[in-house]
Amino acid sequence: MFIGDILIAHGLVTKADIAAALDRQKIEGGRLGDNLIALGKLKAADLEAVMHGVPAAPRTIADTGLGLAELLNLLTKVMYSGNAETASAIAGVMKLPHRIVQLLIEQAQERKFLNVLGAAGSYAVSELRYALTEKGKQWALDALGQNQYIGPAPVSLAAYQSRIMHQRITNERVDRGAVDAAFAKLVISESFVREIGPAINSGRSILLYGPPGNGKTSVAERIGGIYADVIYIPYCFDVEGQIIKVFDPGIHKTAQPSSESTIKKSAVRREDLDPRWIPCRRPFIVTGGELTLEMLDLSFNTQAKFYEAPLHVKALGGTFVIDDFGRQIVSPEALLNRWIVPLESRVEYLKLHTGKSFSIPFDELVIFSTNLAPRDLMDPAFLRRIPYKLEIKGPSPQEYRQIFRSVSKALGLEASDEVIDFVIAALRVHNDFPLASYQPKFIVDQVLATCKFEGIPAQFKPEFLVTALGNLHTKDTPGFGVRSGSAQAAAA
Repeated sequence: MFIGDILIAHGLVTKADIAAALDRQKIEGGRLGDNLIALGKLKAADLEAVMHGVPAAPRTIADTGLGLAELLNLLTKVMYSGNAETASAIAGVMKLPHRIVQLLIEQAQERKFLNVLGAAGSYAVSELRYALTEKGKQWALDALGQNQYIGPAPVSLAAYQSRIMHQRITNERVDRGAVDAAFAKLVISESFVREIGPAINSGRSILLYGPPGNGKTSVAERIGGIYADVIYIPYCFDVEGQIIKVFDPGIHKTAQPSSESTIKKSAVRREDLDPRWIPCRRPFIVTGGELTLEMLDLSFNTQAKFYEAPLHVKALGGTFVIDDFGRQIVSPEALLNRWIVPLESRVEYLKLHTGKSFSIPFDELVIFSTNLAPRDLMDPAFLRRIPYKLEIKGPSPQEYRQIFRSVSKALGLEASDEVIDFVIAALRVHNDFPLASYQPKFIVDQVLATCKFEGIPAQFKPEFLVTALGNLHTKDTPGFGVRSGSAQAAAA
């Protein structure tokens, strides 16, 4: 990933801006960043701010934060696996600057680990090829016996701890405009906006509670997507020789590359970037009823002999949602007791299989979402540790009408007042059932499915509404029923 892509991800420049700067660079020379500034496409202060946030590339072996033996272990494993035989190829696997890899190759040669095979590539652009000696192969086998990890070099625990604090979620201010934009497609009250805004900016835990079907999960998803910052996630980090993988392509969304031409032609200060860190959007992770206490611990692969970070560690710098809280296999009390220390002290403690414990800053927005009554799930002591408790209620009749019309229009139907009056009357007047935000889409989907089956244009026929309303509840639901006769005006 190049810094030009990061500038685009921050919204500071466009692809066209970079293309123009590249054209100027061909004539004037200089760095791409200087050319962007000269063209008026980028402010010097903005470039420096971005560069200040970027993990700096190591210039010496000591700068990597790793011991020489660890780096030689990884280098020989990479070569033993057959993945690389030139300095550039090795650098591509280990995600270290070329100059660092060249220093490691020199160290390996001094120890008689490597032989030079000859040149690779064209005459104009060629590199030396290397192969492991018998001594080097034995070193690689011993290294594989310690762990079978082959990939990007880890960052140090100290570097990871420092990076978490550097890119805290509270560094990003979420204003009213951002909240309004995030919830634009949901029908929410002004009072809710006033409550959710401060909760998001606090970076502390949030409890979303209320009856099912009223958008708690949708609210949580929009909170997670509200952040605009680019943060840096390590491929993995090292704790006393133990490797813990963090970056997960299924979870972490990388800042999108600007274009192939931009990537290959030039970048802003490419050598200043530490490629062991991936620029990503703030992560958003949801876990539900499958969550267990074991899933909050490091996962050790007994064969490969390295670790996978738990989900809440992968969520650092972002949002972690515990959905359907109270319906996990583990008891709510046990789960809450596990979260007390991180939520209170903002520090998480993890333990290696060797017995060694270490800590990392616990910086993320934790959202508990539940359909159950909070008083039945947690005692007052824990409730006190959740500073924001937001009830997601069912919609008012006016909000229900707005949702029904919006959903119908999006699906190609026009909902008349008579149709919505009938639905509300069937639920509240005739059955005394609460209105819920999920109901309009449920009903419209059922009507559309019936129209498709009948082979007729989409329309709100009275009998279709009766069927849809009946499917909201089972036939053994006490007291629930739809009066077909009262539906005749609905299609008018």
